[in-house]
Amino acid sequence: MKTKRNTIDPIGKLMSLRYKSHPWHGVDIGENAPNVVTCFIEMVPTDTVKYEVEKASGYLTIDRPQKYSSILPALYGFIPQSYCGKTVGGVSAGVLKRPEIVGDGDPLDVCVLTEKEITHGDILVQARPIGGFRMLDGNEADDKIIAVLVGDAVYGEYKDITDCPNAVVERLRHYFLTYKDMPGDEKSRCEITHIYGRKEAVDLITNAMDDYHDYVESVLFH
Repeated sequence: MKTKRNTIDPIGKLMSLRYKSHPWHGVDIGENAPNVVTCFIEMVPTDTVKYEVEKASGYLTIDRPQKYSSILPALYGFIPQSYCGKTVGGVSAGVLKRPEIVGDGDPLDVCVLTEKEITHGDILVQARPIGGFRMLDGNEADDKIIAVLVGDAVYGEYKDITDCPNAVVERLRHYFLTYKDMPGDEKSRCEITHIYGRKEAVDLITNAMDDYHDYVESVLFH
């Protein structure tokens, strides 16, 4: 399947010079995607509330205070010009033989590993995917791509998630299995069924790029 690129037209690019670009739609995923991708960072490990980009305005908003003391173990955000739609949902549905699974309708989430202490979100970084978690939130595919900051002194040379220390992977896994829990909940809403490597991560990003193109077409022409 050929991935469609250059979603931002020339007029859109000129407008983005005058006005703040929407981090989902107005920021290019990068000419080397899916091997190296631009990531918009919403949260950093020191955040005590969950920040999330509001889809309508593109501004970073407070989604909710963290109910427990779990610490986000990496930079966290999403990949611009990606969308978890029919194709992305179909991957999990096929692998798990659960046809009811659909994409969650959001951009593709990403965790970026770095040794550096980055003190705030609302920034763009270049990252290289090394793997991911096949995560479900109910019947929705909610994959988390694991990536490394390009040029990072510690993580930058990792090629695949198998290069990453198991303690780091387990820390990430624990965070995502619990970050939506609320006091009094008896069962976690989320499950991680698989941990996959670089090839699956790159393939999933390609699928999310295709889903994004289809999503934009459906909004513009229907």
